[in-house]
Amino acid sequence: MTEEVQMVLDETKDSMFKALKHLEDELRKVRAGKATPEMLNGITVEYYGAPTPLNQVASIKILDARTLVIVPFERKIIGDIERAIFQSNIGITPQNDGENIRLSIPPMTEERRRDLVKQSKNYGEQTKIVVRNARKDGNEMIKGMVKDGLSEDIGKDSEEKIQTLTNEYIAKVDKMLQAKEEEIMTI
Repeated sequence: MTEEVQMVLDETKDSMFKALKHLEDELRKVRAGKATPEMLNGITVEYYGAPTPLNQVASIKILDARTLVIVPFERKIIGDIERAIFQSNIGITPQNDGENIRLSIPPMTEERRRDLVKQSKNYGEQTKIVVRNARKDGNEMIKGMVKDGLSEDIGKDSEEKIQTLTNEYIAKVDKMLQAKEEEIMTI
């Protein structure tokens, strides 16, 4: 196998891996009824005129299974943090006591659980599309190399390897989605 073919295979695998990592990050943000600091990932606070991630301007602690406490490093930004949480649309109303912000995670209804499962499956479908696009791009590069003189046998073998990678990553996506669905539906 030539070096160029190996580069195409590595690039394809890398694209699929990145898609899987992104799915992992997205699923971590989907709350399953338990309070986790990851729920607040992606929330930015206006801090001295610059958007700054929440975890860089405050510490986030788990008080109990349904409560998070946000302790700002500077008391004067507590209002900015509260505003950022409201604007993030995570469905939780912050309670400001002047020094800390409490987030009480409401118990989830059956309907909300089903919505979260649907949302998770949507993330999974998007990831599968990215994986399939990586397969398509890899196969097109291999076909271009065959036109430029690469052996057809090596081209077919490479396409089979790309398909095997695709099957592996699709199976990983399905496994992650199944685990998340079980987590969400567990009361």
